[in-house]
Parts: sequence; C-alpha cells; structure tokens
Amino acid sequence: MNRFVPPDFLRLRRESLQSIIEILEHETRFRIGFSAMTSAIERSHRRLAAALEHPSSEGVIEAESPRSRLERLDHMVSLLRELLDKDGRAQTEAISALLHQFEQSTAELMQTLVEKDLIDRQRAVLERIIFSYERISQWMEFLKEILTEFYEIFPFDAFFIAFTEKHGLTLKVFHPTTIDFSTRERLLHQVSQHVLAALGESSDAVFDTEEYFLSTKHTEVNPADSLVLITERVPEHHTKLAGILGAAFGIHGTLSPQEEAVIRSLLAIVVIVVGSSRALGQSLAELEYYSLHDPLTNLYNRRHFLTMLQYEITRSERHHHEFSLLMVDLDDFKDVNDTFGHPVGDEALCQVGNRLKDSVRPGDLVCRIGGDEFVILMPETSKEEAKRLARILCDRLREQAIRAVNLEFHLTASIGIVTYPYDGVNEQELMTRLDFAAYEAKKRGKNGIFLYSDIDRGEEAQRIAQHRRQEAEIVRAALRKGRIVPYFQPIIETATGRVVAYEVLARLIADDGEIVSAARFIDAIEKYGMGRELDRRMIAASLDTLRRLPAESKETAPMLFLNLSVQEIQNRNVLAFASRLCYQWEIDPHRIVFELLERDAISDMEKIRRFLDTLRNKGFRFALDDFGSGYNSFHYLRELTFDFVKIDGAFIRGIEHSKTDEALVRNLARLCRDLGIQTVAEFVESQRLLEQVRELGVTHAQGYYIGLPRPEMLGKR
Repeated sequence: MNRFVPPDFLRLRRESLQSIIEILEHETRFRIGFSAMTSAIERSHRRLAAALEHPSSEGVIEAESPRSRLERLDHMVSLLRELLDKDGRAQTEAISALLHQFEQSTAELMQTLVEKDLIDRQRAVLERIIFSYERISQWMEFLKEILTEFYEIFPFDAFFIAFTEKHGLTLKVFHPTTIDFSTRERLLHQVSQHVLAALGESSDAVFDTEEYFLSTKHTEVNPADSLVLITERVPEHHTKLAGILGAAFGIHGTLSPQEEAVIRSLLAIVVIVVGSSRALGQSLAELEYYSLHDPLTNLYNRRHFLTMLQYEITRSERHHHEFSLLMVDLDDFKDVNDTFGHPVGDEALCQVGNRLKDSVRPGDLVCRIGGDEFVILMPETSKEEAKRLARILCDRLREQAIRAVNLEFHLTASIGIVTYPYDGVNEQELMTRLDFAAYEAKKRGKNGIFLYSDIDRGEEAQRIAQHRRQEAEIVRAALRKGRIVPYFQPIIETATGRVVAYEVLARLIADDGEIVSAARFIDAIEKYGMGRELDRRMIAASLDTLRRLPAESKETAPMLFLNLSVQEIQNRNVLAFASRLCYQWEIDPHRIVFELLERDAISDMEKIRRFLDTLRNKGFRFALDDFGSGYNSFHYLRELTFDFVKIDGAFIRGIEHSKTDEALVRNLARLCRDLGIQTVAEFVESQRLLEQVRELGVTHAQGYYIGLPRPEMLGKR
C-alpha cells in the first residue's frame, strides 16, 4: 500500500470495485435464468419431435405443422442465444473498459496526490532554508533542522554525509532517535561500506565517524528484512570539496518508484543545503583568514600586527615587561623585480618570509607589512637580545641564496630595532621610530642593523622635520608650476583585448627631468593637505587630454579612471568642479570613473553613501580599488553599489601559483557579474596571466603587459 494515498480515496476505490462486482453477479444470475429457459424450450422441442414421429390417429390437419413450429422454435432459440451472447460480450467489454479506465484514473490521481503532497511538504522544508552568515558558519545545526523536517515527510532509519577532505574521509551519521547499540552497529557497518564503495575507497579504508541524534527519545527498532540506502553526490567544487549524502531505510519488501522519487527529490534539496553551506563556509573562512594574513607569504599582515602590538603594549604595561620590534627592510629589492620580473620577486619574498619564521623563537610574531618590509614582534625581549637576533637574520639572509626559476641570487636586509618602553610607549611612537631606525640602517650602508636608542634624539627630530618639510616644498612647487602631470595606463576588455579606458596616474617631473611616481610623494601630499589641489590638477589635465582627442574618435572615447584622495569624501567640491568641466568641454560624465581605495572608502559607511549619491547624481561612475585587502570586503558589496571593483593586485599575482587566490578571484568575478558590477584585474604582467583572468570571468585588465603609463593616450593595444 502506498503510504501517501489518502484513506478516503482508498475507500472510494474499494466501493467502486464492489459495485462492479455486483454488476457481474447480476449478469451471472441473468445467464443462469436464461439457461433455465433454454432447457424448458429444449424439452418442448423434444416433445414436438416425438409427436412428429407418431402422428395423431384422428388425422387432424393443423394450420401450422409441428415440423414448422419446431423449426421456428429452433430459430428463435438460436436468435435468443446469439443476442444473449452478444449482450454478454458487450457487458463484459464495457465492464473491462470501465475497470481499465478506473485503474488508469486511479493511478493518475494517486500520482497527482503524491506530487501535490510532495510539493506541499517540500515547500514547508524550503521555507526554512534561509541562508545567513550564522547558519553558514553553524551549518551542522542548520542541517539538523532540515533533517527533522525531512523525517516528518519520510521517516528514515539513518541519514549520513561523507566528505573526502585534505585530512581524510569523514562520515557523519544522523539517527532520528536514540537506539540500542547493536542496531546502531549494524546501521553503521552497512552505511560505511556503502559510502566507501560509492567514493571509490577500499573497504578497509580508515575514516572518522561522528554520530548525532535528532531526538533523545529512545525507540525500539525491529530489524527489517533488508536495508535500502539511497544516495546523492555532492558536486565537486573548485574548493575540492566532494562527497555523498544519503538516507538508509529499513523495510520489509521494496520501495515503490514514487517513494524513491520522493526520497531523491528531498535528498537533492539537502545536497544544495550541505554543499552550499560548506562551500560558502569555506570561502568565508578563507576570506577571514586573508583579512589577517598576507596572501603571498601567508605571514600575518599589518592589520593583525597592529592588533597584537596594541595587545602587547597593554600586557607589558600591566606586568612591567619590555619587548622589542624589528623591521626587516630588504635592500635594493626593486632591482629584483625590474631585472627578473615580479614572479621571481614574489618567490623571493616567500623564501625570505620562511627564513624569518624559521629563525625566530616560539612566541615571536613575524608579519609582512609592506612590499619588501617585514616586522617581528618579540615579547619580553630586551634590546640586546633583539640585537643578537637581528645579527643572525642579517647573516642568514646574506649567506643563503634565493633560488627561483633556474636563477640564484643573494639578498641583504637593513634592520631597525626599537624597545618598549624606552623608545616609545604607544603604537604611533614605536612605529614611527622603528621606521626611522630601519631608514638609518639603510642610510648607513645597508646590510646592517641600527638601534633607535643609538641616535641623538635632537639631531634625529631635526633631520626628520627638515626632510619632510623639504619634500613638501618640492611637491608644492611642482603643483604650482604644473610639473605634476597625468600619465595614462590602458585598461582593456579581457573578452576583446580592446582598450576601453585609462587609469590616470600622477607623475612629478623633477628639476633634473626625472619622472617621479606618485608613491614617492603621496605621503607629503596627504600630510600637508595638498590632496584636493592634486585632484583638481589631475582632473583638469586629464579631461583636457580627453577633449582633444580626434573628432572621429569622440563616439568611442575611452573611460578615465581618476583616483580621489580620502579628503574628497568630506568635501565634494571637486565633483562640482569636474561636472562643470564636463559641461564646458562637452564630455559625457558617464565616461569618468572615480576611484577610492577600499580602506578609505569604507572608513565611514554613512559618509560614503552620501558621497556616492552626489557622485551618481552628477552622472559619474565609481570604482572601489584594492578590493579584498580589507576585512569583511564582501559586506560592502551588499551595503554599497559600485560600477567597478578593482581586485587587489596581490590576489591577481597569486592566481598563477595559488589555488586559494584563484578560487577567491573566480568567486568574486562571479558574484560581481551577478550583481551587475564589472571587475578589473590589476598587475597583469604576462600573456598567461591575462588568459587566466579572462578564464576566471574578470571583465577588464591592466598592468605592465597591457601597457605602461604614458603621457598620452595611445589607442588600441
């Protein structure tokens, strides 16, 4: 009996069959009566036949002879029998057709009822499947809720999940209620053997088993004739997460096709829940990991270092401890990138990071805080102990060659040292003086160490102030004389290779003709409040270049990506200035894309919302630069609306050798595409890297392979 058919329908079917049986019984009684009539006629027939053989002695002549009457009677009997047979066949065929039609309608109705019941019950389950961060991070509890609903729809003896992961095979078994030990052992044995076979593992493979109970109520289970196991595979994602899940049913007999279809459909729903929860949970875990780690070297990053530095200051102040900081600044590392290329430079940084980790003590913290800068936090360490370790690091870095891509070369480092509380009592003082100590170590010949405590404090303060003031005056004069000019780096569509935009980069032309990149003077710009003046200069000069393009290229004029200083979030006058120039020079504001770094853009969520409203009201577009470098970056995609996301270059460089970076870039590109956001890959420095970002779904690319920054727009690549 199908457990999904309502009892009322079964009663209707039974009553209809009973009525048909009664018709058949009536037909049978009619045939019996006809048979009796036929027998009586046959007896009369025989008497007439006898009379013909012995005629009447009186010799009376009748109107109809006995022979004629006999023949007519025979003919009537024959006709009656023929009509009876024909009617009987018709009744039988009608009843058979009725039975067939009824059975067919019954089957269709039963199927309809099963499907409707399934849809209703599935909807009840689906209504509970609402994803959230909490449910993804606690997917096991979420799964228990779903299985409780599943059990009410179709009671199972056990539900199981198996995953093949890096550490091995894990089998999780869910029991509806607590059951006796022997029954559990029987279930576990059959489930485990089925799972191993389905995953292609040997029957004696080792795996971890975890058991869970949806209810603490104990149930007595009668052993069934057989245990049916129905499974569905979890698709293998880019994260290499693969496995199967299924349900075990103890039954007496076999499952009907409808029952199996119900089970498989519900299993498919749970596959989505389990697979998506684990894949998304894994992606979120990776995102959280890389919010605290450098994606290239896997060392802790600046964010985590500053958090731990603040903690160590508080702890040392409370317990009256001292601690030391080392800044390791690689000497002439730019030459490595320029000579051998960035892939070799990245490998060198990874090897340096590993050597630093191998050289410090347990409990010391090694972080990468910049391009070629590392910092080491050494708890409860005097400056003499720190100096001894710094000397060891200098010697090891100098003596051990870097080996990468069939190349071998040596690196040296300049190391600065500060000690709490003698060289500073807060984060700002310690970091400023640590940076100065590393600068002095490099200034005094490189490949050496320098303790901040060894410098004359008055001389040091005067030198720093003079140096910064001189830099600021040089930049201010360059702005005044128009010697800070825009350079244009092309951005292409990855699908076509066509140049569709340029990023505007500031360059300072020194008195001796040297072209100085913005990285050399941006600190002075921000410190002395020249950001707005620089922004206006870059906007005016780049828009002027755009309007001077040949008339025939007006329709296909490229977009311009313009960097804004964080001050513009507070003061939006520069947007009015840009809007006025676009109107005056007949430039479509939609071709202008303003960029902000992620760390600047999300510093005040409410202010950035107001800024974006003003920006879009004037017809401009917006790009978020260095996306992925901040904590909880995906949160900002939900809270804010961007036109472009420029993926942090560290992830782009990493996709050639890191499956994690590749997975993160692929997921980000897919997510942005679904949200209607275009993506830009920076630091594309080879044909292979361009092909990879195209395959991962990134829509645009820029980098030295695409084109170097130049003082003019060059058109197609």
